[in-house]
Amino acid sequence: MSDRLNEDSLADLPEGVRRPAYDRKTVTTGIVHLGVGAFHRAHQAAYTDDVLANDPRWGIVAASLRSPDTYDALAPQDGLYTLAVRSQAGEALRVIGSIRQVIVAPREVEQLLEVMSAPQTRIVTLTVTEKGYCHDPATGALNEAHPDIVHDLEFQRTPKSAPGFIVEALRRRRAAGVPPFTVLTCDNLPSNGRTVKRVLTRFAELVDPALGRFVADEVSCPSTMVDRIVPATSDQDRERIGEALGLTDAWPVVTEPFTQWVIEDDFPQGRPAWEKSGAEFVADVEPYEHMKLRLLNGSHSTLAYLGYLSGYETVADTMADPAFMRLIEGLMDEEVTPTLHMPPGADLASYKRALIERFRNPALKHRTWQIAMDGSQKLPQRLLGTVRDRLRENAGIGRLSLGVAAWMRYITGIDEKGAPIDVRDPMAARLREIAERAGDSAEKLAESLFAVREIFGDDLPKDARFTGAVKENLARLYEKGAKRTVAEFMGV
Repeated sequence: MSDRLNEDSLADLPEGVRRPAYDRKTVTTGIVHLGVGAFHRAHQAAYTDDVLANDPRWGIVAASLRSPDTYDALAPQDGLYTLAVRSQAGEALRVIGSIRQVIVAPREVEQLLEVMSAPQTRIVTLTVTEKGYCHDPATGALNEAHPDIVHDLEFQRTPKSAPGFIVEALRRRRAAGVPPFTVLTCDNLPSNGRTVKRVLTRFAELVDPALGRFVADEVSCPSTMVDRIVPATSDQDRERIGEALGLTDAWPVVTEPFTQWVIEDDFPQGRPAWEKSGAEFVADVEPYEHMKLRLLNGSHSTLAYLGYLSGYETVADTMADPAFMRLIEGLMDEEVTPTLHMPPGADLASYKRALIERFRNPALKHRTWQIAMDGSQKLPQRLLGTVRDRLRENAGIGRLSLGVAAWMRYITGIDEKGAPIDVRDPMAARLREIAERAGDSAEKLAESLFAVREIFGDDLPKDARFTGAVKENLARLYEKGAKRTVAEFMGV
């Protein structure tokens, strides 16, 4: 297939493919997005695409902070790509046009800083994953020893990290008398707005105390909760979608019908009317954030580690096992739900039922290996926060501790058949060294991992209720394997 999806070929799309409902030539930049991955393109960019027909001021300039892959795919397509929404009923295709330009930050540092500093840029959004904030996941504080932070403090005009780019752009705006943009994080961090505000303020203080006060006093960082399952795009997805389009799309995005975006309404320089495309603006995001992090993300991580070790490739494959289905239902109902405090009208029962159906969706090939990435950054907010709340109430943590133990078994880098596991994690080398020193001893492995305070903090390693439960479950995983352990745990 030689013809490429781009501005000129939009008119050639089949009738059933939805396309931008506005003239892209009228769209101007109002948002800079850092971390242009699949999730952003399936979530915030789609919400923004919905509002541009009525308000063209909110076009997106999207920046990749590392790899040029997204630029290489989308630049020849004028930023256009296909959003494929898959369910058991079939697939709906939509071409998204809200991304006006893609920048590869390492190659075009000054260009990115210029557009971030421009007065018409009023919002900077982020999906850089938990590790992209260069913070300590256990405390939420800036990791001042992080190599990118060390670099950015020394070379402030040529930053590498998201905090470095944001603070340098804010410095320039302040010097020019331009009001600061709103910083809107869309990553799975606890109290994500407050966390990014803390990280940015500290970084700015280290640059210049006066700049630190400016960030603390003047920069708005609303909290958000984002929810949509977005598996990695496969070559089969590209081929199938290309056939349906009659055009080549180098990087379509595949997702599920469900989408949710809850946002704290604090945008001093204005914002798009995202509520018209389904976003919810609230005074306090935290209850929704806890609901999603603990029910969806906590269950996802538990499924990922146990499912991968059991030989299941996808979440849907894992959930087809009745023992895993019962494990996750029990995790949600008995261990997570009692820690949640939702506002009146929130229907947790419906949310949990929807989660089970989403996890079981066979049309969505969400690989357990993909979800298992970056566990050292994810564990504190997905599972350990719930653990702390349960221990505070002297309540059981059986399923939670099994999820933690499965992570420990996974990061050894050797599966139950002796084959290597491709562990992708910022701390992979350190974790592998710990695992190699521990050998086949579950006791030694657990004790050594508990000592990684960036993950477990100072409190959990001292609580015998937690350490004992994790050690016991880790020993079971070594002795019996994940599949049998889950089956016996659930009495199957």
